[in-house]
Amino acid sequence: MTDATKTISGTAKPLTGAQKAALVIMQLNQDRAAEVMRQLSEPEAEEIAAEIVRLRRVDAATTEAALTEFHERSQMGGFQTRGGHDFAAGLLAASFGSERATGLMDRLASSMAGKAFEFLDLAEPAQVSTLLDGELAETVALVLAHLRAEHASAVLTRFDPAMRADVAQCIATMGTATPEAVGIVAETLKQRARAVVVPQEQVEVVGGVQPLVDIINRSDVATERDLLAALDERDPELAENVRARMLTFDDLVRLDARDVQQVLRGVEPLILATAMKGASPLVVERIRENISDRKKELLEEESESLGKLRKSEVDEARAEVVRAIRALEVAGEIQVHRGEEDEYVD
Repeated sequence: MTDATKTISGTAKPLTGAQKAALVIMQLNQDRAAEVMRQLSEPEAEEIAAEIVRLRRVDAATTEAALTEFHERSQMGGFQTRGGHDFAAGLLAASFGSERATGLMDRLASSMAGKAFEFLDLAEPAQVSTLLDGELAETVALVLAHLRAEHASAVLTRFDPAMRADVAQCIATMGTATPEAVGIVAETLKQRARAVVVPQEQVEVVGGVQPLVDIINRSDVATERDLLAALDERDPELAENVRARMLTFDDLVRLDARDVQQVLRGVEPLILATAMKGASPLVVERIRENISDRKKELLEEESESLGKLRKSEVDEARAEVVRAIRALEVAGEIQVHRGEEDEYVD
């Protein structure tokens, strides 16, 4: 029997089961292929469709090896060597109908999104910023929108203020990019990086205001202040939109009592006393009613000893509380009720 682990396009990586199935189905006409796909579950069909998208062109020898292993031979007079997005979309439509096919392709796009730049997750922020040095703001935004928010924030901080503002605006206003464009950028960076994992292919880019908010929420106070000031000058409406979605120290009042207690449990009395300087009475009351008597005593002692403070010191203390809120929210341990959401009524 022909070697079933024959590789694609001369690479050293053997075919997976889904790839072999995809190659076989690609040899059938659409009616017969659709009949095969209808026998599969939706997750199986989705996995095979993903491989068809990736296997845009495959050499005949590799296709023959897969067909031999499956004990099937094409009777069409020649092997079909093309796959791609359109082939997969048409096949799913013939198999499951247009509406379900659209949903499957949307899920496929979502599951493949964000993969192209996975190889940068293992690089230090300084290395990523060096790699992106000299690139257009649009290119940097494309990359950062795919990284984990913490990682992207650390990279963004390393650019000069003007470039940070350019990139922030691009992230917030970004639409989608073609697979070819994303692939070119990812491949170019991968070749320049040299020392990281080969990324998987992706089909779609997701930007928007929320990825920018997630990045800023993890930035230091100076970076946050500079970015928002720059956005105010460039696009006041966008800046206001970003601010409306950002967590702030005042969001303590949006937490349930148990969540407030959980947040404050991990904040040192000195930090909390500093953060409360000049805070609204509502926030101060929310804090005091959710800490122990012992911590109240410590808080009073720290408050009396503080005296006048620079605004930057207060801002940094509040940012530390916000980071505690954000960490617990991301971990799913607390829930923040934002302005656009329905609030609870006692």
